[in-house]
Amino acid sequence: MKLVAGNYLIIIAKKKKVGDLLNHTIWKATDFDILSYKKTMLHLTDAQLQDNKSFLTMISHVLNVDGFYFSTSYDLTHTLQRLANTSPEFQEMSLLERADQRFVWNGHLLREFAAQPEIHRFAMPVIHGFIALHSCCVNGKYFDWILISRRSCFRAGVRYYVRGIDSEGHAANFVETEQIVHYNGSKASFVQTRGSIPFFWSQRPNLRYKPKPQINKTVNHMDGFQRHFDSQIISYGKQVILNLVNQKGSEKPLEQAFQKMVSSLGNGMVRYVAFDFHKECSHLRWDRLQILVDQVSELQDEFGYFLVDVDGKIMSQQEGTFRSNCMDCLDRTNVIQSLLARRSLQAQLQRLCILHVGQRIEEQAEFEKIYKNSWADNANACAKQYAGTGALKTDFTRTGKRTQWGLVMDGWNSLIRYYKNNFSDGFRQDAIELISGKLFS
Repeated sequence: MKLVAGNYLIIIAKKKKVGDLLNHTIWKATDFDILSYKKTMLHLTDAQLQDNKSFLTMISHVLNVDGFYFSTSYDLTHTLQRLANTSPEFQEMSLLERADQRFVWNGHLLREFAAQPEIHRFAMPVIHGFIALHSCCVNGKYFDWILISRRSCFRAGVRYYVRGIDSEGHAANFVETEQIVHYNGSKASFVQTRGSIPFFWSQRPNLRYKPKPQINKTVNHMDGFQRHFDSQIISYGKQVILNLVNQKGSEKPLEQAFQKMVSSLGNGMVRYVAFDFHKECSHLRWDRLQILVDQVSELQDEFGYFLVDVDGKIMSQQEGTFRSNCMDCLDRTNVIQSLLARRSLQAQLQRLCILHVGQRIEEQAEFEKIYKNSWADNANACAKQYAGTGALKTDFTRTGKRTQWGLVMDGWNSLIRYYKNNFSDGFRQDAIELISGKLFS
């Protein structure tokens, strides 16, 4: 990376093993070194020295945000279904060449290495998000259960500073989450996405607890909106939008505009479902989330999941995805995603004969604990990366109940978010744009 003083090389200095995914080791980067090509700084003025120091602080700030993962032998940027539908030529390519650029967080830093095949083995694509790998046992049958969230780097940033989409149709806080089961050589996968409401809107911090969202009235929203869903359909097939925002107050205009734009698409590939999460679940009535799960159950069955047997034969493909969003695509979104993922997992474990007929995941106490905690940890990771604090509502994800203590913790996290969003996120946003090559482009 080129800064004021000259070129710097950023390397992963320490790593921690997360686990093995399909016999490939997955690592979490835990420490980085930023090495200067220059032996001296004598060629810089005082002002240049100060600027260079500021840029180094910004890079360190981004690298210190938890959640950078890589593998030296496995392509973490693609889902199992995408990898299964590739050509032999694709399989021969280096991890750097074949990676899905949406999820390569060091893509800008690797641009000069991409043209030099002899050093590709040192230039690993790094994803940002969350990975949980667990060896589990149900009914005496051992299987691996894996959860991977890949954050897109194409409209990267922090809450309030980055909302909606850009002109290319890339959505803020877009995350692809894949749940994988590996049992006796068979592999099953279920993929969901989340992302900001995909038109041009903003919600800039202004010291109010909740700044009022503003829909841009000077642009043609449909161009970016169409691009967003065209790319989603190419990547994932049919789309069911689960819009969880409030249908009254300041969030109402966003819900109305979203619904109107989906209608304008006139596209049978995109369905729209609005569910006022806060209204439906008021007074701690979180059992009412089942209303939404039941409402979309037929669509979920229609989409199915990806399954490949021990011989590599594809038994079923996932034909579409649920694209969930609330305002931040963090707290409400993660709760709903965990419920849909559970429903898919129930079907997969029965088909793989891990669960007996009539058995429910909820009855498997040990696995249930792993499942709930991993989805709550996923919520916390995505929230820290976008909003600067852990997620809200994780008491429900961890325990299946909304608790008074959970409400207290949500209040505390909301206060920290308020402070960070108003007083430190500008620096965080600049730091992300520096390391992704957007600050000076």
